[in-house]
Amino acid sequence: MQRTARMKRELQQLEQSPPHGVSCWMKNDSIEQLEAQIVGPTGTPYEGGIFQLEIDVPERYPFEPPKIRFVTPVYHPNIDNAGRICLDSLKMPPKGAWKPALNISTLLTSIHLLLSEANPDDPLMTDIATEFQSNRQLFEKHAREWTDKYAPSQSQDKENQPPKEKTEINDKASTSDNIFTSNKASTSNEMSGKHTHAEQQTHAKKIKLG
Repeated sequence: MQRTARMKRELQQLEQSPPHGVSCWMKNDSIEQLEAQIVGPTGTPYEGGIFQLEIDVPERYPFEPPKIRFVTPVYHPNIDNAGRICLDSLKMPPKGAWKPALNISTLLTSIHLLLSEANPDDPLMTDIATEFQSNRQLFEKHAREWTDKYAPSQSQDKENQPPKEKTEINDKASTSDNIFTSNKASTSNEMSGKHTHAEQQTHAKKIKLG
């Protein structure tokens, strides 16, 4: 009962004043499962990427933290291949820092910030953390490649598609060419028919004269 009342308030808040770069909504009209979307922060290799997340809200919420994972693959020291996130506020004390005063909005804001400020000292992906610390340029290159591949922005999707107006113009031009070719062929056939008829008349006159 407490979870239901709490989630109604939180969802209303998320709809009316969502955190920067974050949106969240119910999945299949259920407060137990939510979906979220994070836009990659400016100035990071995730910039402009659209990252999808799943949120499971436990029955004991808010006394127990929700389970949040990335659906979109992310190249990051604190996010593993299953989309699990290493973040203190997602874990219960004493190892974690979850408390009932936190909410879905603050958690998503923290995850958005994690994309800007990785914590290589507490990684889920040790090889990526090592790369992050020893060769930041290579790490950013790999992270950008993953972002472009798995989390392309809507503008990137549009760039990969032919312009609609250009396609329509080409279609019209093709139709016009077909009509012109058809008319030209028809005219040619008519002229050919007239020439044949005239030749037949001339040939008949020659026979009579002969």
